Formats: sequence, C-alpha cells, structure tokens
Amino acid sequence: MKATITDVAKVAGVSMKTVSRVLNNEPNVATKTREKVLAVATELRYSPNLAAKGLASSRSYLVALVYDNPSPYYIAKIQSGAIDACRKFGYHLVPEPLDLTDEADEASQEEAVRHLLHRLPVDGVILTPPLSDSPGVVKALETMKIPFVLVAPSGRENGISSVKMDDIQAAQEMTEFLIAQGHKSIGFIKGHIEHSATALRYEGYRKAMANADLPVGRNEVKQGDFSFRSGVTAAEELLRNRSACPTAIFASNDDMAAGVVSVASRLGIAVPDDLSVCGFDDTPLAKILFPQLTTVQQPIYEMGYQAVKVLVDPALKNKPASTHNLDFKLVVRDSALIQGS
Repeated sequence: MKATITDVAKVAGVSMKTVSRVLNNEPNVATKTREKVLAVATELRYSPNLAAKGLASSRSYLVALVYDNPSPYYIAKIQSGAIDACRKFGYHLVPEPLDLTDEADEASQEEAVRHLLHRLPVDGVILTPPLSDSPGVVKALETMKIPFVLVAPSGRENGISSVKMDDIQAAQEMTEFLIAQGHKSIGFIKGHIEHSATALRYEGYRKAMANADLPVGRNEVKQGDFSFRSGVTAAEELLRNRSACPTAIFASNDDMAAGVVSVASRLGIAVPDDLSVCGFDDTPLAKILFPQLTTVQQPIYEMGYQAVKVLVDPALKNKPASTHNLDFKLVVRDSALIQGS
C-alpha cells in the first residue's frame, strides 16, 4: 500500500504537523529533524497527494509555465529548472503554450490569457519572453490576482518580480572578446523583433564597437528571428561580397550561428581560419557543430528554477517584488580563433 503522512510521522517519531511543515519547506524546523523526515519520506517513497493538499489549504499546488517561444531548447531548459523547483517545494508544473500573433493588441492579449487560465486554478504563473513583455498578458494576470514572475523582461518592472541575466553586458563582452582577437569588421545578426533580448544584445554589440572606435556599417547588421533558416539568410547577405565581408560574425543565438557556419562551409570559407563565428545560449547544438561554437552560456535552467522559488518558496514569495539577476559565462570553443595564430 502507498505510504501516508501518518506512516512518515510514525517512523520519523514526529507529529504529522512537523512532517507537513518539512514537506512544505516551511521555516523554523530543526535541521536534524528536517533531514530525518526527508530521509524517511524517501525510504517510504511517500509523495503528498496534491489534490488533498489543495482541499486542506485552499491552494492548488499548481504553477503554470506560459510560453510563446520559437526555441524548443530554451523552453525545455526553463521547464526543466521549473520542474525541479516544483518538486522540491511540493508543487506541480503545468506548461501552457500561448500563441499570440504579432498583430495582437493589448485587449487581445488580455483575452487570450483569461481564456487560458479561467479553468486552471494555478497558484502562480511564470511568463517567458516575449510574453514577459506583453502588456495585455501582464494586465490580465494582475486583474485576475494571480501571482506571477517575469523571465528575462526588457527592463525593470516596478512592482513585479523578475528573473533575468544581463543580455547587454553578455553581448558586449562577447564582442569585446572578438575585438581583442584583432577583428575590426564584426557582423551581427539580430534575433526576433518581438523579443526584448534582441534589442538588448544588439545594444551590447553596439557599445563594444563604439568603445573600440569601430564603425558599424549598414551592411554589417542583419535581421534574423532566432531560427536556423534566418541565420542562413543573414549569413548569405553578410558573406555575399567576399572582398568586403566581415572577419567575424556574432549571432544572437546558437541556431542562427549554426546557419552562419553552414553557409560558410558551402561558400568555402573556413571557420575559424577565415571567419570567426559566435552564438548565444550554449545549447547542445553548440557542441555538436564542427567546429564547436564559441557562445554565451545563459543560465536558462537556473532562471526556471528561480522563477518557481520566487512564487512558492515561503522565504521569498511574501517579500516585496524584486529583480533576481543571474550570472552568464563566455564559453570559448574552436569557432573563434585569434587572428594571425
């Protein structure tokens, strides 16, 4: 038979209330007691019944991850972090796609969220980009009085908690890395126009180029949409004139960078000997490519994990709204080579 909370309490030698406090990660429980209860729960393979917990506490113990993002890897990584955090705090994650057209106005956004959540009794919502910058989506959640946290919004949202990294600084440091290697002509491929990260990463690139007194020509910046195909199209334009093409290309994500490597190979341009290529995100694709891709490692898993903590961790959820900044890392691999080496 399935173990119950009574069984855990009996074996651990504590009250059922103590077991409940431990499993709900509530404060003021002695470390030794907490460890003993968790060990017994694991040994007995006890897992709380979310429905029963909800009836007892007027909570559903459900957190919704609402997304509209072209990168399957990004969403999978956010979801992985969120699931792990939900399991730690006794919640269940409900992934919910919300497909908004580019033309959707604020009222349409608001209605779409209401339609999605009116029958889903969640205790909180995680919004990923570009939804984290959609005013109608935010307004709907505020009106419905559902707690929520923004992942990677474009700026600081007053009164709204967010989890993010510094896209501007990351893009600036990657561009500075290329400049330090001797590159003076650096192409840049922007991401999807609806995503806030697109403008932020472009700003970082522009800052680095300006600080080095390097011009950014009109033909050195191309518009993409975070897809491999758009990276191919942008690379074909950047590399069309072999006598005047850049010596390095920085793409706003790894998928587009892979498109650049593909085009370079087709055109007989050696990477990294003739062209250095860099991406952003550090997806599994970055290691599969040949040569392996130099990129920015974005803390995607950690953002999903932290977003859940902000919503459900008793130590955080009742505190004033705040911005949680997570660290990034430049990962240097074979697709970028020091000029002249």
